[in-house]
Amino acid sequence: MFFINYLDRTAIGFAAPNGMNEDLALSAAQFGFASGVFFVGYIILEVPSNLALHRFGARRWLSRIMVSWGIVALLFTWVQNVEQLVALRFLLGVAEAGFFPGAILFLSLWVPAAHRGRILMLFYLAQPLTTVIGAPLAGALIQQHGLFFGLEGWRFMFLGVSIPAIIVGVVAWFYLKDRPADASWLTDAEKRWLTDALESERSTTGTQEHVSARFAFRSGRVWALSFIYFGFIYGLYALAFFLPTIINGFQEQTGVTFDVFQQGLITAVPYLPAAVVMYLWSRDASQRGLKTWHIAIPAVAGAVSIPLALFAGSPALTIAVITITACAIFAALPNFWTLPTRFLTGAAAAAGVALINTVGNLAGFSAPYVTGALHDWTGGYEVPLFAVGFFMLLSAVLMVLLARRGGDSPQEATDPTPAEEKR
Repeated sequence: MFFINYLDRTAIGFAAPNGMNEDLALSAAQFGFASGVFFVGYIILEVPSNLALHRFGARRWLSRIMVSWGIVALLFTWVQNVEQLVALRFLLGVAEAGFFPGAILFLSLWVPAAHRGRILMLFYLAQPLTTVIGAPLAGALIQQHGLFFGLEGWRFMFLGVSIPAIIVGVVAWFYLKDRPADASWLTDAEKRWLTDALESERSTTGTQEHVSARFAFRSGRVWALSFIYFGFIYGLYALAFFLPTIINGFQEQTGVTFDVFQQGLITAVPYLPAAVVMYLWSRDASQRGLKTWHIAIPAVAGAVSIPLALFAGSPALTIAVITITACAIFAALPNFWTLPTRFLTGAAAAAGVALINTVGNLAGFSAPYVTGALHDWTGGYEVPLFAVGFFMLLSAVLMVLLARRGGDSPQEATDPTPAEEKR
């Protein structure tokens, strides 16, 4: 589900340099605005959607989200102008609102904290693999120009990536279970063990105020985590939406022409090592116990590497530097998402995870729009990439400050259990 979610969300980045911008007469700023307006509807409905998931159950709500966004994504096939593109991107955000925090909440209801980092890493693998597999797939679909009712290649690509969302949404309705007790594939003993382990964690999470959604909105820790996440998402989406365009620019610099499928393969290059690094980094965090540096060091690496891409002397070196940035972002993200559910339960978990994702995804709107606007204003990517580095460095600083507030590790900064009780 996450694989399809991210592919549908970023498909516009593959379409832009392969006919869409030309056919719709889009400037870089208009493309950036259309890319980012997705997050306006997404942000408005993020918290209400996650509270609805908490009330109605993950099976129904996540399935509803997938079918809704699949239908909206399908409509991109026939978009005719910038106004329609902006409207559909906004509606896509409305349809997708709540999926990611809902999935994080769903996993927290199934997986005990001791195993949650590894499970979130496996879940998060979908995001880099979306580009590793999805970029060449999108390139292959774009090459099928005129294959289906004379559709341009980029339109056929939108058609091809939207249908799986509808199919998987229907499958999820019958496959997902809201709680371990409902799982037919577990034995009675396994159900009891898992249910008891999760209930024991909830009973020691803290006082009853943690069950209230109001607690999440008043929590300084939730807001700190929100701004940390903002920096990572700013870097992630600046890359996701503009990397295909940057690669397209390599052709003008070198005189070498890549076909659309080759462009997809080049786009995928940074994300395959990112998936490997994410796996190894998350495994280390699980073995050692999550430390502040498991999140802060990747943030610093991303902050330094992305502006360095400006000074790379060749396309190959540029891709190598961007690969470091991608590795840094994906190394931090699954470890970061183990933190909120350490001190939030019930409605507070639904609201808190959604709030963090909402604030973070403000970067999803601002990153592509600001990157495009700054590019149009300055005539290059120098200023936009330094902006990316600044926000990622800010994430590192905030992570260190949050950890110092609570102790030597981020668990202590977010764990409300008294020290005496821990001992």
